[in-house]
Amino acid sequence: MSTKLQTPSSPSPEVLRRLLRAKDRMDAASHEAWPVARLASVSGVSEAHFSRSFRQAFGLPPHRYLLTRRIERAKLLLRETALPITEIAFQTGWASLGTFGRVFRDVTGESPGELREREQLAALVHDFGRMPGCLLSAAQRPDLTTAVSEKRRNGEAETMNSIDNTTTKEKRR
Repeated sequence: MSTKLQTPSSPSPEVLRRLLRAKDRMDAASHEAWPVARLASVSGVSEAHFSRSFRQAFGLPPHRYLLTRRIERAKLLLRETALPITEIAFQTGWASLGTFGRVFRDVTGESPGELREREQLAALVHDFGRMPGCLLSAAQRPDLTTAVSEKRRNGEAETMNSIDNTTTKEKRR
């Protein structure tokens, strides 16, 4: 008797509709807390099934998807308002300014203040007023296919490697 390896298939249309319901809720209120238990209850499936099916259907775990939406909204507010960065952090669902700043930098490569300054300078050069906001947001959506903590570890490893290489070169002299 041979056993076949089963490849993960895409969620059924019914489950996909349920996942989209939860995804729409996250989109509409990304500033709120969305633990997996809450998302699973919105979609009417178990927590484990929700997490597995969400990742399978959308390519990201629910938490990373929520992070992309929060960062995307924060970038919009930084670009288009004069709100203080602290207010933007709280409006986009972050409980602390420090966490917001750290995750924002990890995802975008620059601090919220640096992004705001760069975007203000770019606004003087380019006229994005004619481009629909949905297209602009989609084009600037952060890529979170890698966990934020993994990106940070990889960045630290690269920094340590460059320090080690510099030290090795100095010892040779």
